[in-house]
Amino acid sequence: MMKHALTAACLVVALAVAQAGPLAAETPSTPEPAPAAPPQAVPAPEAKGDPRVERQRNGAAKVAGMIRFVAVGCPDAEPDYDRFKKVIAAMGVDIKDLEQGPLMVESLGYSEAYKKDTAGSCKRAFEHFGESGTTIPGLVTRKAPDAKTP
Repeated sequence: MMKHALTAACLVVALAVAQAGPLAAETPSTPEPAPAAPPQAVPAPEAKGDPRVERQRNGAAKVAGMIRFVAVGCPDAEPDYDRFKKVIAAMGVDIKDLEQGPLMVESLGYSEAYKKDTAGSCKRAFEHFGESGTTIPGLVTRKAPDAKTP
């Protein structure tokens, strides 16, 4: 019964986020390096099953999971959705793949994993994805004081 409730809750969050705009995510322990400069679109690799393609898709799911988590779990933070879209495009992943299907489910799994240690995950989101982030700077920003939720 609890499993069904959790699944339903994940789907509701996914639908709400999808309607509000792009998705949200963070990389738990070992974030994949990404370009610090504004990314440029990379043509999508064609070979399915290619380890590089799978690694990029997995990285995109991690980032999407972090963005989703930050949007709902970090009261002092908010994702930069425009930057997120550019990063995902630079990874060669179609944003629509993160809004439905297996990659969306994978990113939801990451979002749930980040909830296990909300404070630590929010801290790591700023360390890796904040304005001076070590992985992908500028994906997460601090909310203005009046924009915080009570």
